[in-house]
Amino acid sequence: MGKKLMKMIITAGNLSESQDALELAKTNESFYCTVGCHPTRCGEFEEEGQDPQDYLQQLITLAKKNEGKVVAVGECGLDFDRTNFCQKEVQLKYFQQQFRLAEETKLPMFLHSRNAHQNFLDIIRQNRDRFVAGVAHCFTGSKEEAAAYLDQGLYIGITGCSLKTADNIEVMKTIPSDRLLLETDAPWCDIRPTHAGFKHIRTKFESKKKEKWEKGVCVKGRNEPAHIVQVLEVVAASRGEDAQSLAEVIYDNTLNLFFS
Repeated sequence: MGKKLMKMIITAGNLSESQDALELAKTNESFYCTVGCHPTRCGEFEEEGQDPQDYLQQLITLAKKNEGKVVAVGECGLDFDRTNFCQKEVQLKYFQQQFRLAEETKLPMFLHSRNAHQNFLDIIRQNRDRFVAGVAHCFTGSKEEAAAYLDQGLYIGITGCSLKTADNIEVMKTIPSDRLLLETDAPWCDIRPTHAGFKHIRTKFESKKKEKWEKGVCVKGRNEPAHIVQVLEVVAASRGEDAQSLAEVIYDNTLNLFFS
């Protein structure tokens, strides 16, 4: 894969996490981050004593003041599987408002959609002229959903969760290489032995339970950024493509989206 793949984007879920992600990104020249509010955290815009527009302005200011380290707006979107954390109406309202963040910073969007495809797509279409580009991350939808996102000029991000079933893999194979991104979504979305693509993994990592963890090994049961190579191996083998060649294409996609 080579050294040039050493770029890691730390995604944020709210204002506080955006600030923390930025501080972590500053510790390493290969680390970058996003700024935004996850759909399940959008209730923070309306917390007691909080001015929603001030909350949004703080996100905008944080992104603008840290150009070069902040490379995307997000993670933002809709998550109707977890409305116990934030009601649909609130999610819809503040997903719409975060296009102002994309508009003012000229940054691409790191997008989240779970069980909300039509609402998500409608909002993307309504606001498509307000953001430069974006990725539908951790995609687990259908071929039709993938095609709809591609039609909006979005990239599609593939994680271990995107490769659980044979149907998932068939959908992934329909995504053109030049619109494909790979991600881990660590510490979640690892590729497990029960997953359809597990048989294609060639790179294995030693791990230990967190109570016995030591430097140089992974924490057992936790997905790690290093596991991106496993996602690549499953995607390349499933598509019948050379892993090194596909890695080069995806690296260029990453540069075009986040670093151009």
